[in-house]
Formats: sequence, C-alpha cells, structure tokens
Amino acid sequence: MLSYIVRRLLYMVVTLFFVSIIGFALIQLPPGSALSAKIQQLRALGGNLSDDQIHSLEARYGINDPIQVKYWKWVSGAVHGDFGQSFTYDSPVNDLIWSRIGFSVLLSSFALLFAWLVSIPAGVYSATHRYTVPDYVITILQFIGVAIPDFLLALILLVFASNVLHADVGGLFSTKYANAPWSQAKFLDLLSHLWIPVIVIAAGSTAWLTRVMRANLLDVLNQQYVQTARAKGLQESFVVWKHAVRNALHPLIMALGGTLPALISGEVIISIVLNLPTTGPLYINALINKDMYLAITFLMALSFMTIVGNLLADLLLAWVDPRVRLE
Repeated sequence: MLSYIVRRLLYMVVTLFFVSIIGFALIQLPPGSALSAKIQQLRALGGNLSDDQIHSLEARYGINDPIQVKYWKWVSGAVHGDFGQSFTYDSPVNDLIWSRIGFSVLLSSFALLFAWLVSIPAGVYSATHRYTVPDYVITILQFIGVAIPDFLLALILLVFASNVLHADVGGLFSTKYANAPWSQAKFLDLLSHLWIPVIVIAAGSTAWLTRVMRANLLDVLNQQYVQTARAKGLQESFVVWKHAVRNALHPLIMALGGTLPALISGEVIISIVLNLPTTGPLYINALINKDMYLAITFLMALSFMTIVGNLLADLLLAWVDPRVRLE
C-alpha cells in the first residue's frame, strides 16, 4: 500500500507539470490579451490611454514577454505561494481566489452531503421494493432529475420561492446583510438562502447516484453470498445493509474522485443564474478575458483536486472492500 501511494504521488507531480505546460500554452493561443481587452473597454466608455501608458502597462504585466518567460515567472512565484497578478481585476490572484473559494466549498459540500444522504437510502429502498408505487415514483423523479437542465431548475425554484414563499431570492444574502459584518443573524440569513443552490446543484447527481445504487444493489442481492446469509437466518435488513450495500457502493465511491474539483469550481451556470459569489464565474471571466495567471491557477487547482480525489477514492475503495489490492 505504501509503495502504491508513493508511486501515485510521483505520478501526480509529473502529471501536474505537464498539465501546467499544456494549460499555459492553450491559454496563450487565442489572439489578444487581457490588457488589450481592458483598453478597448476603457475607450468604449470614453476614456483613453497614451502610447507611453500602454507600453508601461505592457512592461509591468509582461504582455510581450515570450511564453517561456511568462511561464517561468508564474512557476517561480507559485512555488513560494505567489500566483501572480490578475490583469482584469488588478488584484493578486491569491486574494481573488480566497475571497470566493469559501462559498464554493460550502455550497458544494452541502450539495455533496445532500446527494449522498438522499440517493443511498432512496436507491436501497427502490431496489428492495421493486414494482411498488414508491419505486415507480422514485424512478420518475430519477428521470426528471437527470433530464432537466440545471439552469432551468434554478429558474423554476427562483420563481417558486419568490411568488409562493415570498422569499428574498438570488445571491447568498439578503440586501441588508450583503455588506454587513458576520453575525448570528447574517449566518441564519445565509442558511435561508442556501437551500435553492444546494437543491439545484445536487439534483442531477442525486438522480444519477440513486439509479446507480438501485442497479448495483439489484445485482448484488442475487449473488450467492447474499443467499447464503439469508439461509443462515439473518434478518433481511442486516443482510441488505451489512453485506449487499457495502459491495454496491463501489461505483459511488469511484465517482467521488470527480467531486473534489467541484468543491472549488462550483457550478458555473448555476452561480451565474443565481448570482452567487463563487469561483466558477471568476474562472469563466478569466478564460474569456485571457487573464492568464488567474486562469492557469484555477486550472492547476482543478487538476490537483482531480488527482487527489482519484487517489482518495482508490484508498477508500480498498478500505471498504478488502478484496481490492493496491499493489
């Protein structure tokens, strides 16, 4: 096990190195730069910059430097925790990311917890009560959850909360708490706004996990060791939850490898529709505006979380199922 973990860590370093090179090159491919876009925006608003000011800004941000020089500047600073300066926001990349990552992790963590707490019991119940009315209802909800687009569900919940519940929707805080310091009242206001984005983010994954859990459990319940456990006189609930469910969780555990990047990226479209201050829209704007240091930092963070998530999923799978050998 130890040698496996060491090998995976070495592979992680090599993978991140190549991802940084390829990602940095791809971000540089589109024509123009963040500075040129900012200058055009300023001129559209009636402002202007002299040639000397433009050349000064280009030298400050290294716009005309060769790509290898730009890459070395970013890598050498990233080793010391300095990920560069954002051109679009004229602010350090670290400050921009840390100002929003907390909300992204909070929303995604609640959505992940909601999806697992709902999907596993629902999938188990649906598999053990086949062809009953609750099974049909769960199946219909699964199809709806998988088929309906996230942005449409977000709009439906916004209209429902606004017109039926008469709630203050959009964003994570009410107007009077948006810029207020943290307090118990502001925290409760945050919780009252969380349910819409959590349900929207978790809807698709909950429906998919429920379907997977039901299908896997049906296969496991027909295996011989489950029949042997029943023949020994064990209670059905003990057979299902102790023996069958544990082995039916394998695909769900492997799916956890892709959830860690979602913790820091959030759902971009949902964040835009619901006006959420998460990192997703920030990343999209960085790609659109060619804000290279901000974009490559996000890309590396997502890549790192993907690799770590897959490693943790493998270790968790080995812990759940002793038959798995990571050698």
